[in-house]
Amino acid sequence: MISYVKGELIETSYDQIVVETGGIGYNIMIPGLDYALLPAIGSEIKVYTYFAVREDAMLLFGFLDRDEKEMFKMLLSVSGIGPKNAMAILSALSPDDLRFAILQQDAKAISKAPGVGSKSAQRIILELKDKIHLEDAFEKKAQKASDSSTAIPHTSAMDEAVMALTALGYGSTESLKAVAKVEITEDMKTDQILSLALKHLL
Repeated sequence: MISYVKGELIETSYDQIVVETGGIGYNIMIPGLDYALLPAIGSEIKVYTYFAVREDAMLLFGFLDRDEKEMFKMLLSVSGIGPKNAMAILSALSPDDLRFAILQQDAKAISKAPGVGSKSAQRIILELKDKIHLEDAFEKKAQKASDSSTAIPHTSAMDEAVMALTALGYGSTESLKAVAKVEITEDMKTDQILSLALKHLL
């Protein structure tokens, strides 16, 4: 119904903001991680929104980029996960971190979100693992880093580097994130990626 709201930032708090446009102030719920990224009061802001209707309320959820909104909608597709749970998860994990946690079946990382137990975390992994791919996670990270449509060229060497880091004792999510930080070219070998990724872990 409402794709986004663009206007003046009037009020902020940890989990919600007020944006005024056309003489109307929209109260918008936001993930906790977005609070630190908000501009100053009085600045213009564009918030991508999701409109939710309940029996007792109509709520507007907002996100600072489309990727975050899409991840929110993906979480809502999981049985038993409502807007409150989805916002709690995105307040504890960035979309990138959540992708990596799902790909590596790291239920412990997801269950750190308030109100999200181990069973819910496992259900999220089960229902979303086939909808998220490793190359997608790297591509999203590249797009954010460069603010362009240029993606990291995904290669088997990247997957091998992640597996090598895991074999060295690093966590799976931690290993994925380290490899994602490496500026990778198509001709890079596994040992080169591994060496550069280790620098982000030491």
